[in-house]
Amino acid sequence: MSIELSNKMRAYMAEIYRLVDRQVEPVDYVSTSELADLLMVSPPAVNRMVNKLKELDLLNHEPYQGISITEQGRIEALKHIRKQRIAETFLVKIMGISWLQVYDEALTLSDGLSDALVERMYNMTDQPTLCPHGEPIPTPDGTITPIQDALLSTVEAEKSYKITRLITREFDRLQYMEALGLKPGSDIEVIHVAPFDGPMQLKMEREYRIIGNSLAKLIRVQPADDD
Repeated sequence: MSIELSNKMRAYMAEIYRLVDRQVEPVDYVSTSELADLLMVSPPAVNRMVNKLKELDLLNHEPYQGISITEQGRIEALKHIRKQRIAETFLVKIMGISWLQVYDEALTLSDGLSDALVERMYNMTDQPTLCPHGEPIPTPDGTITPIQDALLSTVEAEKSYKITRLITREFDRLQYMEALGLKPGSDIEVIHVAPFDGPMQLKMEREYRIIGNSLAKLIRVQPADDD
């Protein structure tokens, strides 16, 4: 099915996909209020757009339950996310822009990119599989290879892990993570986890770090032997 969507519609689809993907527990639905907060728009504006996307069979909207994305909606969202993540990689690798602040630039840039130009950028950056934040880059037909990882806040102590991806794009948080050495590809050992969502003690080579639960919820990891 070929669907003509505006950039605004595609942006909504992409953000809904990201909201679902970032949940601590696997869920299919997200609330319209979450989407409004993420996009910084009013709830009535979100409801109008959701109704349009529902008419196109890209979303389901159940009262008191929330929004879920259909299979066709997921494909359209991932096609848009591909453009954004390739643009991020291009801006970092070719343009030399810091990975800490590339996200907003890539969102703006990707809206105006043709498919041909995206593929040119993809080839110029050596056909990357991950964006600078560690997120997988979808294929042109809107499929994605899932990463088998977990939130750092949920893992066991006394085990070693590799950071796979960071799920925040806030500059201040990313800057703090970089200062601590918490970047995609970094190896860490979880020494201790305090109860009741308390802080975690990490070891990175010969150095120790203490991070709060709120920060650990923004970092996804794999066991170190799952490379």
